[in-house]
Amino acid sequence: MTQDQAVAIFGDCLATDFCEATSDIRRLDQGGWWAVTHTFEGEFQAFRFAQVEAVDHKKLYELGFHETGAQPNGIPVSSWTSSMSQQTYREAVETIRQDIARGWVYQANLCRVLSAPLQTNLNVVGLWQLLREYNPAPYLSALQVPASLSGLASDVRIVSASPELFLSRHGQKLRSSPIKGTARVASELLEKDNAENIMIVDLVRNDLGQVCEPGSVAVVDLLRLEEHPGLVHLVSDIEGLLPDARSWTEIFKALAPPGSVSGAPKSSALEVIARLETATRDIYCGAFGWVDADKQTAQLAVGIRTFWQDSQLGDVVINFGTGAGITWGSDPQGEWDETELKASRLIRIAAMSDETHVG
Repeated sequence: MTQDQAVAIFGDCLATDFCEATSDIRRLDQGGWWAVTHTFEGEFQAFRFAQVEAVDHKKLYELGFHETGAQPNGIPVSSWTSSMSQQTYREAVETIRQDIARGWVYQANLCRVLSAPLQTNLNVVGLWQLLREYNPAPYLSALQVPASLSGLASDVRIVSASPELFLSRHGQKLRSSPIKGTARVASELLEKDNAENIMIVDLVRNDLGQVCEPGSVAVVDLLRLEEHPGLVHLVSDIEGLLPDARSWTEIFKALAPPGSVSGAPKSSALEVIARLETATRDIYCGAFGWVDADKQTAQLAVGIRTFWQDSQLGDVVINFGTGAGITWGSDPQGEWDETELKASRLIRIAAMSDETHVG
């Protein structure tokens, strides 16, 4: 029964009583509380819910969400396949370094998509519960909207343990907090990581400057160290003030896709990504979160550390994306290892069922 319900969980908020789905960004300016997906490729979908309240185990149980885990027996680690082999990925890193050498791009994010078959529809709330226990994240979230309710061609089933804020809004204030720089521990961060972060901060400042009041965009925190389960990140915060009547259409046009998972210059980086990557990113590296149009508040995460249900040749699969930022100083094997680091813990958690535990 729970697989037929629509539900959204963002942080401590639980949204139920699904009303409608739309692909028209302009609806975000017209009122209501919306769960929002904006793919890396630019496809927008929003889902309006009438009831938003604090989430707790009792409420979920009352709604019928009793089982923990993505599938009854988990998703075996050995069942995942990658859209790029290690050799292909390493060669792509070298190609980007050549693009940098000829001045086409300064930095580009190179990603691959992991996929595994599903026996039944993804248990969105079950996987979310595992992630909340074993991999707590600042923007832990889940969205389930069956096609039978939305009228779309397929179900929307997404679970994210994103650590990165794409965009928050409080009235006229916008904030973005790009992550660039990843290592197992702080002592393993390199000068390359600092350079990457500063480069993307400049890009995000430019993006915000396209929609914010002149002179209002400022870096309020630079190269902050954040610790997350199994790794550390460098994070910076950039803020700006919107003029009156700035629309969500204009905001997404200026800021999407997120700069931290594209590269700089963004236009050149997007060309590199289209040329070298072998799988569509979809919600991975896109924007995933909520907009309260009545209160003019919003919180949208970058869709990293994210699982989503898809179909391949008629079979139902679960996808998970992982990637790394490539600069002139990149080591191809080191970048591959970074993609493994970002994926390994979460893939092990997805393998869990009620009877198993992650190390």
